[in-house]
Amino acid sequence: MAERGGGPAARTVLQQCLQARLQVKPADHTSEAQFVQIDRGMVIYVCFFKGATDDILPKMVSTLLNLRLCESDSGKMVSVLELPGSVLIVPQATLGGKAKGRAMQYHNNISKEDGLRLYGAFVALCEKELTAAAASAGTEVTVKHGTYGNRQVLKLDTNGPYTHLMEF
Repeated sequence: MAERGGGPAARTVLQQCLQARLQVKPADHTSEAQFVQIDRGMVIYVCFFKGATDDILPKMVSTLLNLRLCESDSGKMVSVLELPGSVLIVPQATLGGKAKGRAMQYHNNISKEDGLRLYGAFVALCEKELTAAAASAGTEVTVKHGTYGNRQVLKLDTNGPYTHLMEF
């Protein structure tokens, strides 16, 4: 794992799903709420820490998309690329929190500007890898993502308690 200054540069949580729906824009007086949705696949929550750079992104994407964490129809554990499955990427700054007394602090999180840039690059790399894998397998998968820096509402139907924490 690539670490900077003794700590991780990024933290992710992976959750296998049958379906996931994320509200990316709340309703207001002029429009209804907007959602993105995936069917079978994986939800990736991601948080970047101070000192994270683009250098960690290829390793993150390769590791996360190639880990055998999804259950196939036959019960065999396969990667989301092998399934093939869709991916929902959710920016999750709270993964960087540390308890101090009865409050949470987020001092190690990356700046909003740098986090937004890294998040966009992470999403683009995931889209590239999944699109290539789906094309070679002759299947259709989607990569959906949340909006960085906004509060979002997630509805998730899990496929077993397959939740994994990964640090890079």
